[in-house]
Amino acid sequence: MKTLVRIPQDAELPLVGLIQVGVIDRGTNLLQIRCSTMCNLNCVFCSTDSGNLSKHHAVEYMIDTSYLLDGLKKIIAFKGKIHAFLDSVGDPLTHLNFLDLMSGLSQMKGVQSLAFETNGILLTDEMIEELAEIGVGRINLSIHALDDDLNRKLTGFGKYDTQRIIELARQVNQRMELTLTPVWIPGLNDQEMPKLVEFAKREIKNKKYPVIGIQKYEVHKYGRKAKGAKPVSWWKFYRALDELGRKQEINLRLSPKDFGIERAEGLPLAFKKGENVRVEIRTLGWMRNEMIGVADDRCITVVNCNAQPGKILKAKILRDKDNIYIAR
Repeated sequence: MKTLVRIPQDAELPLVGLIQVGVIDRGTNLLQIRCSTMCNLNCVFCSTDSGNLSKHHAVEYMIDTSYLLDGLKKIIAFKGKIHAFLDSVGDPLTHLNFLDLMSGLSQMKGVQSLAFETNGILLTDEMIEELAEIGVGRINLSIHALDDDLNRKLTGFGKYDTQRIIELARQVNQRMELTLTPVWIPGLNDQEMPKLVEFAKREIKNKKYPVIGIQKYEVHKYGRKAKGAKPVSWWKFYRALDELGRKQEINLRLSPKDFGIERAEGLPLAFKKGENVRVEIRTLGWMRNEMIGVADDRCITVVNCNAQPGKILKAKILRDKDNIYIAR
């Protein structure tokens, strides 16, 4: 059974530094906001090995709403105007106070747009109405097929109801923009991509954003490899997108500009790769034999570590890209 680490108002864990939870600034006007690591599905292709069947993750995280909002005010004050995008290594709707979080974000100075990614399972009619009233501008919906049996196989959820997700998608698009974000898994759902493109073209009536953004199936060291799937290179993926786009008369090769994303000053790096730092251990890491430490207002994942909270140790920074830190 996994341990749930709540990050409360009085937490001494900075919001920046981790890949799995908190705030990620990749040097653009978009902030990735990760409020929860939990997932209600166990997708066979999941690159982050999320869900209750995870083999690698012993810990889940959830940030209390007030703590996250207070921290975001400081980050946005530095960044200026931003697009707030709630994504997750799981599903952001697993956050216990998701609507309160979105409401707080919608009222925050500097937030130009508000959107989030979800598999849709936890969406309800009432929630869609509330999200629209709050001011959410777009939902990215991860649906990977229009076939029930295949969806159940891909998501590891035997009660997956494709028609219900389709109906919810229609309701979402009556109130806000909707972008389908299927993962193309060569060898498993190839035949579904044309169907999803056709559905998106026919059903989704957006004014601002693309109706569909097909994602590439990726295999990661600590992710899941779907049986029967055949990973392809980026070159082959884009060639397949272009070919499908020509047949369907739609541009499927999207760029950040399609979502209003532009380069912007990023949060300053606290450390550089190769640097030795003194880290105070605070709590359990996402994977076994990892701990989360803090130094210079950044979280640092310390690998090969089982030190007790409060321990101060020296660690060498192995990764510093995008202010996401891993050390040993």
